[in-house]
Amino acid sequence: MKTELRRIYSRLRADFCGRSRALADIALTDRAVSLLGGYDSFFVYFSFGSEADTHRLIESLLSLGKRVFLPRTEGKNMVAVPYFGGELSKGAFGIPEPRGSAYSGDIDVTITPLLAVDGQGYRLGYGGGYYDRFFKDRATLRVGFGYDFQLCGDVQREEWDKPLDMFISQSGVKYFN
Repeated sequence: MKTELRRIYSRLRADFCGRSRALADIALTDRAVSLLGGYDSFFVYFSFGSEADTHRLIESLLSLGKRVFLPRTEGKNMVAVPYFGGELSKGAFGIPEPRGSAYSGDIDVTITPLLAVDGQGYRLGYGGGYYDRFFKDRATLRVGFGYDFQLCGDVQREEWDKPLDMFISQSGVKYFN
């Protein structure tokens, strides 16, 4: 079931392109900054491929003086690394990652990638469990970041899955819990 959903939503996301996608990415960033701008620290995925673009969001947060952390995989885990702009290294799965020491303190908001999210806030990710393990011992606002069409029916859940608190898309915000 999850494998088929991943295939479907990967295709939908890959097919979403051009001017519509560019406008959606601008709206996503504007909505996120407006809604979450009162927070101080952000753990934000560094988008690649067909993921909802976070590069503009990261730049906006840095320009507002917010503390920004990017993910880096270390074995089966993901750590938060402070990011101040600048060069990244190619990491696991070909994803650009920051250098430097991992941060273990509190982070106000975590912006997560997703393929789909259901009406209860359970996200369909890529299947590695990195975000669920990251969320396990952290109190952080869990925010999905994606396009309208990524909101779906039920996502098959596992006992370790952690639901999102909200999903931000180009046309609005869906709150969970």
